[in-house]
Amino acid sequence: MIGKFLVTWFWMMVIWILLTDTLGYEFVIMGIISTLITSLVFYDYFVVEGPTRKLNPVRFFYGLVYIIFKLGYEIIMANLDVAYRVLHPKMPIKPGIVKIRTGLKRDTGITGMANSITLTPGTLTVDCDESDVGNLYIHWINVVSEEPEKIDKEIPQRFESWLKRIFE
Repeated sequence: MIGKFLVTWFWMMVIWILLTDTLGYEFVIMGIISTLITSLVFYDYFVVEGPTRKLNPVRFFYGLVYIIFKLGYEIIMANLDVAYRVLHPKMPIKPGIVKIRTGLKRDTGITGMANSITLTPGTLTVDCDESDVGNLYIHWINVVSEEPEKIDKEIPQRFESWLKRIFE
């Protein structure tokens, strides 16, 4: 409990100092008071895992490679696909909401998956199934199949192996 509180307070104080852009004693005292009160109320919500897990350089490297190359590639390809659908005379779309299953168990991994899907044009994460962790509901511009196995190969498997390396 004390460790989570101290980590939350420390980072809130760092953010306070960066946002106020001054080390005047009035601002520092006000920052200490406000961040202590905020940390006492919200520390349980901010710090979920130990800070060393997030500072792992291998995970950080995989995250950079994922964002720059894999996610960047998927965003470019999805943009081209949506542009084709918009410019095509018959506009070949079959929109719908589909349920996808992921093998991700941690909230950070599931959030990364939901954000990755939402960032690629033509898909939008609509909801997360709280009763069955790892299931997401996605609005898809062109539903190619009603079968869950084909849907899972089409959307989440593009990101899942990378997100497991980073967050699991």
